[in-house]
Amino acid sequence: MNQHLLNIKDIQNERDYRSIPIDKVGIKNLQYPITVLDRRNGFQHTVASINMFVDLPHKYKGTHMSRFVEMLHLFRPEVSLKKITVILEQMKTHLHAASANIEVTFPYFIEKRSPVTNSPGLMDYTCSFVGSSDPDGKIDLVSEVIVPISSVCPCSKEISEMGAHNQRGQVRLSTRFDKFIWIEDMIELVEKCASCEVYSVLKRVDEKHVTERAFSNPKFVEDIVRDIAKRLKEDQNITWFSVSAENFESIHNHSAYASITSGRHPDL
Repeated sequence: MNQHLLNIKDIQNERDYRSIPIDKVGIKNLQYPITVLDRRNGFQHTVASINMFVDLPHKYKGTHMSRFVEMLHLFRPEVSLKKITVILEQMKTHLHAASANIEVTFPYFIEKRSPVTNSPGLMDYTCSFVGSSDPDGKIDLVSEVIVPISSVCPCSKEISEMGAHNQRGQVRLSTRFDKFIWIEDMIELVEKCASCEVYSVLKRVDEKHVTERAFSNPKFVEDIVRDIAKRLKEDQNITWFSVSAENFESIHNHSAYASITSGRHPDL
């Protein structure tokens, strides 16, 4: 290597005299191609938005930002919860940090067939893997999905002579678990607790089916989060969960919202 390059000053490693540690320093919104596990096809290629952080002791002026990307490059193409554990430990080692955090958010595609005509179409879901490693080496991993749903208002149906107001909504489900859980399993659990699923392709007979299905199964956001929480509570593999539902109301200028996090009540 050129001797001149070896003598380049390393500003980040210089001493900082303010004596103030930083909780998180790193990179945000790095767009990066990754490969994630797919229950049906084995693997799926997608593009993630990645955040990576470490703590910075009070004596250092800065961290080496390029090393985050270099470490990520070593682990591509597959990014899974198992790989994230290794990435976190490598972040701490190479950046001389006590703690590390990583957030990987990506669109995940599932082929869904319409309920009557069996017409195929791709549905996209926003998914995230969130991991952290504390100074004691304890690893915390959370898997999250955001699922579009359809709901019909029970009150509107009860008081109206004809019809009821219905809307699309969104459920955000985060889980910790003992054993591996498929993204598809989390999505399917949510969809089963809505008034009806959302599809990308619907023929007229499919549209009739989902409309009648939703109207025969009206639910408040409160019903949706409680139904999901009940299923999660019965699953011995789930050690923690947080679920929220937001309906983008069709007759109000606001959304309806409800959330439940396990552990906040004695029976959860």
